[in-house]
Amino acid sequence: MKNIFKIVIFLFSAVSFAQIADKAENVSPLLIGEKIPNVILHDANGKEVKTKDILDKKTVLVVYRGGWCPYCNSQLADMQEIEKDIIALGYQVIAISPDAPSFLKQTLDKKELKYKLYSDSEGVFAQAIGIAFEKEKPKLDKYSEGKNPGFLPVPTVYVLNNNREIEFMYINPNYGTRLKGDVLLAVLKSL
Repeated sequence: MKNIFKIVIFLFSAVSFAQIADKAENVSPLLIGEKIPNVILHDANGKEVKTKDILDKKTVLVVYRGGWCPYCNSQLADMQEIEKDIIALGYQVIAISPDAPSFLKQTLDKKELKYKLYSDSEGVFAQAIGIAFEKEKPKLDKYSEGKNPGFLPVPTVYVLNNNREIEFMYINPNYGTRLKGDVLLAVLKSL
């Protein structure tokens, strides 16, 4: 009986773990005080990494739509400009998108980014943190190398402590409006 109970709990948690909203305005993101779950991502070389291993210190976590998005590219460049200040405040910068590893490499090279980009091309991470919404676009299929099930993440910035707990969040369903670097720095200084 105990095993059946464990299986039911596991199935329930797996169902609640995988969510894709019908539109950006209806996502249910993890909130301040909650913990980023441990899921598998891929680095720019295609190597599997666990979020518990890459988010093991204070982190500015940027989740973006993809290297094809001009607003995302501006945000990534903005993060690069203030990365030294972020590091001086004791944080690392990590960015995650639905792009496949080969496209992460292109973004890293084109933008000359120093911080790490990770692939969530199957959408497991975006679903786990509650920011995935349905979106059909040929670009998604191309840039995820056919792994994207038809979703985009709502652009999100989380500030995490060294236990993967959320201390600050910025999320906006309007993908053209992003958190500015000077505002982020003010937040980090106040935490």
